[in-house]
Amino acid sequence: MAVRTWKLIDRHSNLLRRAEQFSVQASDVGLGEGRFYALGHALQSGSSAGVDMLEISNGAITVELLPTRGMGIRRAWSSTPSGVAIFGWESPVRGPVHPALVDLGEPSGLGWLDGFDELLVRCGLESNGAPEFDETTGRLKYPLHGRIANKPAHELTLTIDTDKEEITLVGVVEEARFHFLKLRLTTTMTLKLGSHQIAIRDEIENLSSAPAEAQMLYHVNFGLPLLDAGSQVMAPVKTLVPRNPHAASGLKSWNSYLAPQTGYEEMVYFLEMHGTEHSVTEVLLKNAHSTRGASLIYKTSELPCFSLWKDTGSAVDGYVTGLEPGTNYPNPRSFEGKHNRVMKLAPLEKKSLHLTLELHTTEKSIAAAEARIAKLQAGKETKIHDAPLADWCA
Repeated sequence: MAVRTWKLIDRHSNLLRRAEQFSVQASDVGLGEGRFYALGHALQSGSSAGVDMLEISNGAITVELLPTRGMGIRRAWSSTPSGVAIFGWESPVRGPVHPALVDLGEPSGLGWLDGFDELLVRCGLESNGAPEFDETTGRLKYPLHGRIANKPAHELTLTIDTDKEEITLVGVVEEARFHFLKLRLTTTMTLKLGSHQIAIRDEIENLSSAPAEAQMLYHVNFGLPLLDAGSQVMAPVKTLVPRNPHAASGLKSWNSYLAPQTGYEEMVYFLEMHGTEHSVTEVLLKNAHSTRGASLIYKTSELPCFSLWKDTGSAVDGYVTGLEPGTNYPNPRSFEGKHNRVMKLAPLEKKSLHLTLELHTTEKSIAAAEARIAKLQAGKETKIHDAPLADWCA
């Protein structure tokens, strides 16, 4: 049979198949050895107890998916002649952390950080930026980076099509409160057999009979060993704005990285990118020797805002950078709403966002990505501002 489908989570019958009991190998679907496998893990210890994780391999890369944590990606890796190339970062948080242990409503508004350790984590859907507090009462209105990353999927389906040579995962996560916002995220992750790309299509649906607004930011994070002293970001930059005066002080080296440094204060830059006539753009992070890297490929028409987060503190404190395409910049929700950087959804309307993550394990692959980016930039202006802009930076 060309197509096989497994329902792993179903809200109508709760969990149909316990994660630790799920295992499919290439031979089970008529493929050659090493071309595919899917393994379920139900984590049992510490702050990870109760987290379901699905490990998927397409023969070229392996991905750890976290349906319990908003369909985020914990990490990915690929075998190469020189060893295993790992993509992700080492957070001081011992994750993956079960959402029940992440207090998003704690007074500082920073509870989200208690669960932060993924390669790819979504920020949204009601809000996705800095914490915001009521000016009169001081009450927390919007927590850091929103709630969707700490909402478990209530539906999860795995499909493999051996004719198309595609593995597809579809998960459904909802962010809803009675009398308030009612949003559904249906995420589809596709892996072609033998490919180093992870293609993501997110559909955001307003379940209400009233209009709604939403935000989305993809927080894609890399640390050692990909990120190192001399790593660089390559991008077809249209506009670049430092978030604050501290970031402005590092403008000359905005796209390069230092070795781990104790006490490093984060720097953030807000960008617009050039794209093709169909608005497709690409951003590359490569290591100092151009032997490892990762690209984000997306549409500026869907994700017009890009944030670059540099947080290269000591290794034990979390040496990391974030490449973050989004519908907006991660300022407080009211500030972004004032500047119309929100998705507007009519009653029952759906809108789709697309993001492809490509993992580079050869110099040739990185050179090809650099060539694509150079073509996007060719003949086009780059405007770099030397100070924050009032309508960009809260």
